[in-house]
Amino acid sequence: MNWNNALRDFEHYLNIERGLSKHTVISYRMDVQKLIVFLETNKKSISPIDIDFETVQVFLYELAKRVNARTQSRVISGLRSFFDYLIFENYRTTNPLEQIEAPKIGRKLPDTLSVKEIDKIVAAIDLSHPLGERNKAIIETLYSCGLRVSELTHLRLSDLFFDEGFIKVTGKGNKQRFVPIGKDTQKIINLYRHHARTLLNIDPQHMDTLFLNQRGKQLTRAMIFTIVKTFTQKAGIEKSISPHTFRHSFATHLLENGADLRAIQVMLGHESITTTEIYMHIDKSHLKQVMTSFHPRRT
Repeated sequence: MNWNNALRDFEHYLNIERGLSKHTVISYRMDVQKLIVFLETNKKSISPIDIDFETVQVFLYELAKRVNARTQSRVISGLRSFFDYLIFENYRTTNPLEQIEAPKIGRKLPDTLSVKEIDKIVAAIDLSHPLGERNKAIIETLYSCGLRVSELTHLRLSDLFFDEGFIKVTGKGNKQRFVPIGKDTQKIINLYRHHARTLLNIDPQHMDTLFLNQRGKQLTRAMIFTIVKTFTQKAGIEKSISPHTFRHSFATHLLENGADLRAIQVMLGHESITTTEIYMHIDKSHLKQVMTSFHPRRT
């Protein structure tokens, strides 16, 4: 088995059997390709079946000279998965990364916005502009429902169950979940649906897609990033903000206001509660308030 065939089969496995998203599969492929490029550059004719611990160790040593610890950890994780797949398919009996530890990296706490900052961003949207109602609905949905960018762009009209107070979200691995949606956000979405959206010349393939561009087609991830960046700057907020920041803010604000961590996990679509636990970083002023309010010796 050569590297190209092994990588092709690995991608097929990730797509079909594990149901991972397109972007995740691309990340895994790039991890393996880094090793392939290293072998080609150094003229090492070693197959994925025969490559050993020492060769991988040299590759990672050279990689560490060029990239940070977080990237190194990402590549090690990707390669470990690749060789685990080869073991699963009985091409190998051992994983050459079994004895290799990923570099220690601190857990990066997610940036968040305050409610006032989110209000400022929404207020910066020009509702007299033809796409103003759409842009406001996008920001409100990102924050009010805690969606990932891909979940927002793939949201459909048929996913809106406003009478029941939920939207159906398709997350990673095509797993679906129902997320509560408030009345205010419903009104904002309906304003866009029944006004600005009806004025578009909608592409027949995107008749059911909720958020559309000016050509009547599904918005791209890049366009959502641009929308968020534009109105963050207009609001005069100097933080480094991305669409994911609204998701972080959604979770953090729920936790600060007493929501159960398990409920937040379900709404965010996290497989593991440990992923959700990163939001336990609530600010010190809130912790002080909790202590003052509830501890028996608060005085």
